[in-house]
Amino acid sequence: MNVLLWALQILLAAAFLAHGLMFLFPSPELAVLMDASLWRPFRYFLGVAEVAAGIGLIVPGVTRIAPWLVPLAAAGLVPIMIGATVTHVARGEYQSSVTTTVLLAMILVVAWGRWRVRPIRG
Repeated sequence: MNVLLWALQILLAAAFLAHGLMFLFPSPELAVLMDASLWRPFRYFLGVAEVAAGIGLIVPGVTRIAPWLVPLAAAGLVPIMIGATVTHVARGEYQSSVTTTVLLAMILVVAWGRWRVRPIRG
């Protein structure tokens, strides 16, 4: 179970770091598209939240400093992913909504696994 949780944490951290950085530092062309569909301050909020969660999924567990932050980082992504799924469904972007639902399931496994099943000890 520990290996599975670490694998999920690494995959999720990579995905959310990449997506969060894309939200914070998009190319000029992508920025125009994103600003047309998202309020810019909200995009920055999401970018910061995703980068922070990506870091929080890995660093506390590796350093064993405040490892209780790992399940909290995962839990913090839950409302973001629910919102992303609802937004994609509302826009008719069903392939993206499937992706966000799968990410949400992975996040829930990490949050539950690191909180109850196999917490990382300090």
